Amino acid sequence: MVFIRLQSAVPNRRGVFPGVFAMANGLRDAGLLSPTDEEQVRRWNAHGERTYTDPSTVLADCYDPAVNPGARSWFRDDATELLQMALRYTELLDRCEVPWTQLRTARPGRIVYEDPVQVVAVPFTYDEHWPLTPPRTA
Repeated sequence: MVFIRLQSAVPNRRGVFPGVFAMANGLRDAGLLSPTDEEQVRRWNAHGERTYTDPSTVLADCYDPAVNPGARSWFRDDATELLQMALRYTELLDRCEVPWTQLRTARPGRIVYEDPVQVVAVPFTYDEHWPLTPPRTA
């Protein structure tokens, strides 16, 4: 299994690399989208909320910085429909000239939440995990 993350190419003021959904919503909230793009983001978000689970509604502290520092969402590579939806957000970011990047890995970190289309993982840290050891088999 490969996990994919679509995120900002540069960190925000807090040093965090927001995902593409947060980036598009940030553009919308700042009033930087055209009315057409703003409506499109609203529809995409509504579809996503109807179709996919928000991990924080299942595991309230999955993004809590004290409990799971740096936790971030990753798509499963076989979540085709969700990835296609996310790529629409990247097209919007491209039109707005907002840089983003794609990360791919088989080991996104310590997984704290998972469902059929996504995981939330806390990134590995040098002190705690280096050198990286092979994953344990059950």
